Amino acid sequence: MRVALPALMATLLLTAPAWAQSSSKSLDVAWWRDGKTEVRQLRQGGVAPPPFDGTRQVPLASLWKLFVYVYATDNKLAMPDYRCGGRDREEVYCCDAGQSIGHDAALAQSCGLFFSPRRLMIAPAPWRQYWTGRLGTALSGDFAWLANPEQLAPARTVRLDSLLRALDSIPAASRQEAEAALLRVVLDGRAGRGAGTARWFGSQLRVKTYSWHQAGGRIGGAAGWLADGTPIWFGGAGGSSNVFEQWAPKLAASLPPVGAVDDGGCVVVDYFKRYPIRAVRGERGVAVPGPLNGRYHVQFENGQNLALRSSGELMLVQETGGRPQLRGRFGVNEYVARVLDREASAGEPEAAKALAIAARTYLQQNAVSVAGCQQIVDSSATQRVSPSPATPAALAIARWTDQLIVDGVTVRYHSNLPSEGTMAWSETVRQAKQGKYYDELLAAAYPGGALSTVGNTGARCRRLAQNEDWLARSVPRWQRVLLREAGYEAPAQAPLVCALSSGAPYSEQSRNRIFMRPLATREDRITLAHEYLHLGLRRHPRGQDEEYVERMARRLVDLNLEAL
Repeated sequence: MRVALPALMATLLLTAPAWAQSSSKSLDVAWWRDGKTEVRQLRQGGVAPPPFDGTRQVPLASLWKLFVYVYATDNKLAMPDYRCGGRDREEVYCCDAGQSIGHDAALAQSCGLFFSPRRLMIAPAPWRQYWTGRLGTALSGDFAWLANPEQLAPARTVRLDSLLRALDSIPAASRQEAEAALLRVVLDGRAGRGAGTARWFGSQLRVKTYSWHQAGGRIGGAAGWLADGTPIWFGGAGGSSNVFEQWAPKLAASLPPVGAVDDGGCVVVDYFKRYPIRAVRGERGVAVPGPLNGRYHVQFENGQNLALRSSGELMLVQETGGRPQLRGRFGVNEYVARVLDREASAGEPEAAKALAIAARTYLQQNAVSVAGCQQIVDSSATQRVSPSPATPAALAIARWTDQLIVDGVTVRYHSNLPSEGTMAWSETVRQAKQGKYYDELLAAAYPGGALSTVGNTGARCRRLAQNEDWLARSVPRWQRVLLREAGYEAPAQAPLVCALSSGAPYSEQSRNRIFMRPLATREDRITLAHEYLHLGLRRHPRGQDEEYVERMARRLVDLNLEAL
């Protein structure tokens, strides 16, 4: 997903509920914490709206798609891409004719055709069992709306506290999957009715939008979670895009404080690579290899000394030849905060947000993947990282910008020397003091970039011609095997094979692309065949069965050898 840095659902003719008849000068907000619903009413003048609490009936509208997404994710159901044929008017929320859409984009864009329970083969009995288990109560009364997937009608109204309780019951892993998809709501011009409001929310709001036509006009809003998993709902007059446009600053200011969350990811930092270490001394003398806990002094060969603190996140290791080396292991936000402390400061918040996003982007573009972690060197030639724990202010900035990166350009920055494609910290601070927001600062520094999120960048494709040529020669040989597979469907166009910068190879069904490394060995060819099969077998009943796909990939590569 991407949006240039510079900055509907079901149509129903119903009697407008009392809360929807209030002026567009008010917005109702509710969240679930400590087992109860808390509410706020925001106003911009006008007549005071009627008060409300958790007993209010609110429209389900398109929020039903979020519950289907969570159920399918948590139960590991196949969610094949939806292909748009151009004949259904509802495809306007999905894709152009001849194109496809995957589950994450379908959730953010509100593609109801994708989430049809019948298309995803969701049976009522396991559905009821799942939600009964999650909620710990029978699906009757206030929870009757969840009893049958086929009855998740947009026209249905549900009690607000039951909606929030259902959101609260969702397992953290499945919730985080949905949150990653929903972050694009405040970023992506096509997906997000809140597009352009990341200025106010950062990555703190992860919500599914809804809009509803009724006799008294349109109403809309969103529901989902805050970054710490707090379920939230808000609604007011106008469609969801109007609500976001009109209320974003006030809504952001009215949200409850977001608690600390587990720091995702894993970053390994090799410290002081350009400055050989003579010894590391702690309170008990020279430190021995292993985790460091407490206060230490690092003595360098050039005679300099540096004090630091560690609570086990730093490790003293011994390199070949016996020289001591310091290595740190952090979550991504702790890493970003330590960079902010070392390279700049959190004193000017908007400038700090911009640098935090640049630092996270630099990590994504330059780290190497080692044993499931991103590994990078601490160096003035790359990115400097504080060896002591991040300050609370820097950590708050890192968490507020969690997962946000710049896509589409190579990101660099410097303390005070601006140049093309390089952010200068001193200039960024100057602009921030003049009232510029962090998204404007990023736009000025990286005019060709786009604000995006880790894992949803719509990654640029640097094509691997050798891989594509090998695949083009191989596919005709494979047809006699593949055409016997029920559900096999050759991609309409030859897939693009793109260079993988880090991580494991993967295929993008929605974009008909394969990301991998250049061909060098037989295993590389098996990998390419494997990912091609994921594209061609997307409608096959075992198309997501990794063992099945791997066996077939090896068989196909053996066919190539037989043809030689």
